[in-house]
Amino acid sequence: MASSNEPADPLVKGTFATAKQSLGDLFHWRQRVVVINELGESHTEWQAPEKLRNPISLFRQLSARDWLYFFVGFFSWTADAFDFHALSIQTFKLSKYYDRSKTDITTAITLTLLLRSIGAAIFGLLGDRFGRKWPMVANMLILGLLQIATIYSATFQQFLAVRSLFGLFMGGVYGNAVAMALENCPTEARGLMSGIMQQGYSLGYVLAACANLGVGAGIETWKTVFWVAAALSIGAGLLRCCFPESKQFREAKAVGHHITASDFWNETKAMLRKEWRMCVYCTILMTWFNYYSHTSQDSYTTFMLVSKELEDHAATRASILMKTGACVGGTIIGYLSQFVGRRRAIVGAALMSCCLIPAWILPGNEAGLSASGFMIQFFIQGAWGVVPIHLNELSPPAYRSTFPGITYQLGNMISSPSAQIVNAISESTFVTSRSGKLVEAYGPVMGIATAIIAVGIAVTTAMGPEKRGRSFEHAGPAGANIRQDAEKAIDVVSIADSKTQNATEVEQRETKS
Repeated sequence: MASSNEPADPLVKGTFATAKQSLGDLFHWRQRVVVINELGESHTEWQAPEKLRNPISLFRQLSARDWLYFFVGFFSWTADAFDFHALSIQTFKLSKYYDRSKTDITTAITLTLLLRSIGAAIFGLLGDRFGRKWPMVANMLILGLLQIATIYSATFQQFLAVRSLFGLFMGGVYGNAVAMALENCPTEARGLMSGIMQQGYSLGYVLAACANLGVGAGIETWKTVFWVAAALSIGAGLLRCCFPESKQFREAKAVGHHITASDFWNETKAMLRKEWRMCVYCTILMTWFNYYSHTSQDSYTTFMLVSKELEDHAATRASILMKTGACVGGTIIGYLSQFVGRRRAIVGAALMSCCLIPAWILPGNEAGLSASGFMIQFFIQGAWGVVPIHLNELSPPAYRSTFPGITYQLGNMISSPSAQIVNAISESTFVTSRSGKLVEAYGPVMGIATAIIAVGIAVTTAMGPEKRGRSFEHAGPAGANIRQDAEKAIDVVSIADSKTQNATEVEQRETKS
C-alpha cells in the first residue's frame, strides 16, 4: 500500500554525512523515517509527529500486566539508586568515620562507576539470552548483601573492596530494569513512561536523603542508611521472584524455537559489525550524560555544607527539594519528547540548564539554594528523562537489555572520576564565603564543569540519530533472528522466483499468439 506521506531523501552513509543530515533534520519539524514492508523493501519518508495526548489517556493504554512489569522495573531502579546515593550524600560522615579526606572517600564512587560496565555486559547478555527475571533477582539480592558488607567494613581498604564489588553487580540492573519496564508500553505512551522510569534514580536520591535526614548528623548514623538500602534491594529481588518472565519475551522465545549458544553469538557478532558506530555514539552520549548528573549532584550536599556553611539538616532538605525538581522535570520533558522529538527535548533541556547555573550556585541561604536546585535539576533530569526510551529506540531490537545497559555503564566508567575531580579541584581552590571565611570552591568548579558538559550534550545530541516511534515489540530474542532472517531471505527469493516465472510464462504465451 502506498504511503500518503511526502517522500524524503534516504539516510546518508558515513559518520560526517550522517551528522550533517541529523543536524539539518533537527530544524525540520517532521521526522525522516525508514519504512520497511513485509518483503524487506524500504523507502524513506517524512512523518508528522503524533498529537500531544492527555497523560491520563496514555496511562489508560497500559494494561494491569503492563503496569505490574513497569512497577517492578521502576522499583528495582529506585532501590539501585538508593544504594548508590547512600554513599554520595554521606561523604562528609564517612570522611570523619574513616579519618580520610572527602576526595579519598569519593574513590569508592569512582571504583563503583568503573566496574559497572562489566556488570552491565555480563547481566545484559544474560538478560537478552535467558530473560530479564533471574539476572535481575541475582543483582538485587547480591546488592543488598554487599550493602550489609559495607556496614561491617572495619578498614578503609575493606570499604573500597566491597564498594568495587558493589559496582560490578550494580551495573547489571539498569539495562534489565529499563527493558522490562518499557518493552510492554504502547508506542504513544513511551515518552511519558520513559520520563517516569528514569526518575526512579532521582526518587532513590530523595529517599536516601530523607533517610539521612531522619537518622541525624552523628558520624555512626551512616550505617542506618545502609541498612535501609539493603532492605530495599533485597525486597526488590524477592518481589521480582513472585512474577513470571515478561509475556513478550516468552512469546518471542517460543517463536524462535531452541536458540543455541552458536545462534546467540553469531547474531551478536553480526550486530556488532553492523551497529558499531551506533555503539560508539551512544557511549559518547552517555559519557556526557553521566558527567552531567554526577558533576551536578554528587558533591552538591558537600557544597552546601562547606561552601555555604549550612547545617546538615538544612543541606539535606535542600537536596531533597533539588531532586524533587528532577522527578518532576524528567516526567514532564520525557512526556513532551513524544511530541517535540527526543533530540529537541534533550537539546532544549540542556541549554536551559546552562542558563540557570548562576542562580544555582550564587544563593547563600537554604531557600535560595532549594529553589535554584529544584529548577536546574528540573532540566538536567528532564534531559535524562528522555534517555531510557531514546536508548531503547536506538538499540538493535533483540539487544534492548544489553545495548542500553552497556552503553550507559561504559559512559559511567569513563565519567567515573567526576566526583573525585570536583572534590580535588575544589579542595585546592578557595573562595570567600558570606561570613568572610576562605572556603573550598565547590560552587565555581561545579558551575563551570556543568556548563561545559551541557553544551557537549546539546552538540552531540543535535548531530546524532533519532528513531522515535521505532517498532520493536515483535522482535525475537537474541539468537532467534539469525534463523528468522534466513527464512525471510528464502521467502523473498521464492517470491522473486515466482514473479520471474510468471513473467516468463506470460512472454511465452504472447510469443505463441
